[in-house]
Amino acid sequence: MPDAQSPPASPTILVVDDEPSIVNLCHAVLEQAGFTILEADGSSEALKICTRHEGPIDLLLTDLILPPPGFHLASGANEFPHVHGYELAVRAARIREGLRIVLMSGNPDTELDSHGIKPGTLPFVQKPFEPAALIQLIRDVLQSPPPTINENRERTANEVDWFD
Repeated sequence: MPDAQSPPASPTILVVDDEPSIVNLCHAVLEQAGFTILEADGSSEALKICTRHEGPIDLLLTDLILPPPGFHLASGANEFPHVHGYELAVRAARIREGLRIVLMSGNPDTELDSHGIKPGTLPFVQKPFEPAALIQLIRDVLQSPPPTINENRERTANEVDWFD
């Protein structure tokens, strides 16, 4: 009988990126490594999948920069807004208890800093990446406890919640 803390036999990963070539690459690499893959080309679609998918979603692999397809505002009334990858991670973690998260970006220093994200807050992979390194990071993250959202931290009006 499997250990209660070990991931399921075939963990499900939701891959989110606005570049179809990155989604296709992640899908091929991770599926070949034995993972079940769900795909989204933006945050709105990813939030719909998090809400409506009936099976498990064990890990969210998302690009940090997810530009909306046109001008959209994230508002409280829109259940599935177009938001950047870090806010997607926060929203998805609220929808899916126990969700593990990996951020990815082609320019991490600038993009992490521009969103006020402290390096090391969440697991991160820099694009371009080696397939073996991505697989190992995903396996490591699935073996670690999921992040928790620090709801009590003081923040500015424009800032999203932080993960501990």
